[in-house]
Amino acid sequence: MAGKLRTDVGIDKIKDFLMSKIDLNSPVEVEKVGRYLKHIEMYRRMDKTVQKEGVSIQVLNGGQAFVKSHPLLSEMNKVNSSIMHIERTFKFLDDDDSGKFTTDDLV
Repeated sequence: MAGKLRTDVGIDKIKDFLMSKIDLNSPVEVEKVGRYLKHIEMYRRMDKTVQKEGVSIQVLNGGQAFVKSHPLLSEMNKVNSSIMHIERTFKFLDDDDSGKFTTDDLV
């Protein structure tokens, strides 16, 4: 089996990849890259905290103790949804596939 899947791609590599795929003259697309990278950084910080503190926490309420999921898990889901939404809105330069396929490509 191959080694562990690495998900710790550097922010600079992600930025370079995205910037190579968008129209750099479009301030909107450049802004999206910036927001995307900030969201990834936020997600990674929250993930480190959850890794350190655990996915569940103990909450004391008066004389009672409750175990509940870490509050950052919900926030991580929100940030992840934002990341996915930004990904769907990118207009990559090579997205225009019209004209690249012919009827011979149909099976």
